[in-house]
Amino acid sequence: MTISLALVVAVARNGVIGVDGDLAWKISDDLKWFKSVTMGKPIIMGRKTFDSIGRALPGRDNIVVTRAPDFAAEGVFVVRSLEAATRLGRECAEIGGTSEVCVIGGAEIYAQMIEQADRIYLSEVDAKVAGDAYFPAYDSARWARTHHSSCAQGPKNQYSCEFFILDRNQEFPSK
Repeated sequence: MTISLALVVAVARNGVIGVDGDLAWKISDDLKWFKSVTMGKPIIMGRKTFDSIGRALPGRDNIVVTRAPDFAAEGVFVVRSLEAATRLGRECAEIGGTSEVCVIGGAEIYAQMIEQADRIYLSEVDAKVAGDAYFPAYDSARWARTHHSSCAQGPKNQYSCEFFILDRNQEFPSK
């Protein structure tokens, strides 16, 4: 079975993905989308992203990448490199019978993994917000973009949002 690598990210119009170690918005429908695309799949994240979540996410193998030698957390695999995380993610996917490993952040992890990604689950947040974490620039010509759904601004959604699946064009293979 071929196991692909997917980035799962919500990005504001100005590229912001976070502020002060947290999301820069409250969008309930985006959290539901995130859950639907990651459930049952291994997820890879940096330690700061894990700290912002505060716990292992249920129904997924949680893999945390950190250089901190004393880091440990209940319900997570701890690795020291992205290579080790990717290898472990693929092993977990194979054991779990899924064909995808999801990378869920943060900015530094996305920047290092975007060239390896086969797919991006992209939530485009209809706002320009202040932040200190950004999704890396990427060449949109390298990705086939499919609209999945959208959500309107409302009581549970601070901003409206559109959900897309971007698959890497075959003429630009992942590395």
